[in-house]
Amino acid sequence: MDRVDTKTTLSALWLFNLLNIIFRDIRQVAMKSEREMPRGGRLDQIPIGSVLFSLPLTCRIGRPEIIVAVQVTGGKTLSSAPSDLDNVLHLAIELVAMVAILWTAWTWPDGNHATARFTG
Repeated sequence: MDRVDTKTTLSALWLFNLLNIIFRDIRQVAMKSEREMPRGGRLDQIPIGSVLFSLPLTCRIGRPEIIVAVQVTGGKTLSSAPSDLDNVLHLAIELVAMVAILWTAWTWPDGNHATARFTG
């Protein structure tokens, strides 16, 4: 199996999570009128920034940043109850992606051997 750089893996996982958030939000906009739309941000800037910053950061700086980003993003995700089965599916996918991000960051090797293996 080909080895993939940990930074690339993290960036791809954040992008996957972000796309899931975007498509869930698009669906919500299509289902609700403007008056029914919830007010307040979803902290989407954290996954957006994490897609970009996962690439240049070193393990020493990137690991703690990613762990905090997952905690904040996951906490915000869990704070809003899903309104239907489609939202439950999106929530589950987001949480699985965040667990994968957290695991990848936690097991990020120090030094020059910064690679991860895709399984599946």
